[in-house]
Amino acid sequence: MRESTMMDADTMVLPRLGDAAVEDPWGEDRPRRVTGRAAPGGRRWRIAAWLVPAVLMGALGAARITTSGPSAGELATRRAATSHWPGIGAALAGDEVALGPYQLLMRGWAALFGAADLALRVPSLLAMVGAAALVGALAARIATPAAGLSAGVVFAVLPTSIRYAQEAQPYAPAMFAAVLATWLLVPALDRPSARRLVPYAGSVLLLGLCQPVALLLLAGHGWVVLAFRRRGALRWLAAVALGLLPVAALLGSALRDGGHLASGARPAAAVLAAMPGELFGAAALGGVLAGLALFSLPLRYAAAICTAWALVPALALLALAQAVPVWSAANLLFTVPAWAVLGGVALSRARAAGTLAVLALVALLGVAAQLPS
Repeated sequence: MRESTMMDADTMVLPRLGDAAVEDPWGEDRPRRVTGRAAPGGRRWRIAAWLVPAVLMGALGAARITTSGPSAGELATRRAATSHWPGIGAALAGDEVALGPYQLLMRGWAALFGAADLALRVPSLLAMVGAAALVGALAARIATPAAGLSAGVVFAVLPTSIRYAQEAQPYAPAMFAAVLATWLLVPALDRPSARRLVPYAGSVLLLGLCQPVALLLLAGHGWVVLAFRRRGALRWLAAVALGLLPVAALLGSALRDGGHLASGARPAAAVLAAMPGELFGAAALGGVLAGLALFSLPLRYAAAICTAWALVPALALLALAQAVPVWSAANLLFTVPAWAVLGGVALSRARAAGTLAVLALVALLGVAAQLPS
């Protein structure tokens, strides 16, 4: 009797896909399969779910990409991009270890396309266009095409998305890599094979090269694996190790020489209170997205993937910041797409008028946050 009770409790705390005992108030339990012949319009909606956000992100990101002067971070990127190759190599042994791989990439880019402001910012714009497309595709994959369209639009109009699409810094590539890794995680866990796990390992490598602290995303992925796909845990760990080994080899010696992977502050009350505004571009936008995410929190598999992505890395960084001053909005930008996906899933459950109203509110708040004060 006792063993049976424990098994039931375990099933309740860590629900598995397809368990009839898990409450599904929205009627969205997977698997759902819709054939193209049965729903010819469904394919167009799935295309729109990633194409519309990509086009919108491209338009918003390109609109004023050359109007602002370079920030301090962009000046560092330009110095690195225009220096000699030996100087770039030395960046891996300096204090800013995390910037070394990105600066190597930008040095090669500048050799091909020049070091003007526009040329250096184009990689960030392309990365954010790709991230917006993948946000829509991910939400459509784990929920519905309507959720994908809403999630992608929310992500594209956020002030932080537009800002980092226009800055030559590693945060836009890191956001793209985070969305890509999560998008690849879903099929890798549902139907594990080398053909699916190797691309996931590649996305982990890309994430570590763009922003090493963003590898905290793996803590969220690990929670999902342990909660829902424990039988595939060893294969997932093998893929993670495959992606992490080159990053560790590249950055390990630099860390031993006194470099650091991330900078920030200690999480005092004032610093924590300012986080929503810094992360989303406006505190009100943080409140809207948090409120929408509450409707996506049931611990079913689909919602749990992005809930873990949004929350677990932040909690891990908060714990780490108790010992090392690494707490900053920049170090958590890779979680912004997760909040957009959760918001899109919530909006897909509302009526069309309500969805349009919320999207309009998010857009207006985003515009207001970018107006000169």
